[in-house]
Amino acid sequence: MAELSAVRVDKWLWAARFFKTRSLATDAVDGGKVQVNGMRVKPAKDVKLGDRIEVTIGDMHWELIVEGLSEKRGPAPEARKLYRETEASEAARQKVAEARHLRVEPSLEIHGRPTKRDRRSLDRWRS
Repeated sequence: MAELSAVRVDKWLWAARFFKTRSLATDAVDGGKVQVNGMRVKPAKDVKLGDRIEVTIGDMHWELIVEGLSEKRGPAPEARKLYRETEASEAARQKVAEARHLRVEPSLEIHGRPTKRDRRSLDRWRS
């Protein structure tokens, strides 16, 4: 098989396992959640080795350098070889993860609607 020189950005994101399906990757690119070399792109934009990709999913943000190209989705260890995350991005993601870990779960707050678990506990207490 010939060595790839470029791959569509939506295929690359799917192959690198940032999105579970290619259509989710396409929707993210169309929605402006993905930038290539600092510019908003369309799903058909080709990425090449050395390109810088920024991906935002929820409150997580990745800054990646493309180090491999693939049109096929493989196992996670192989997918990790397709990119290198920048040190600044990794530190920022760790900080967000720690903040999320320390955040109080909304269902544990004093006010508000009881959760399914709370409701079942109340039902058991009432009967």
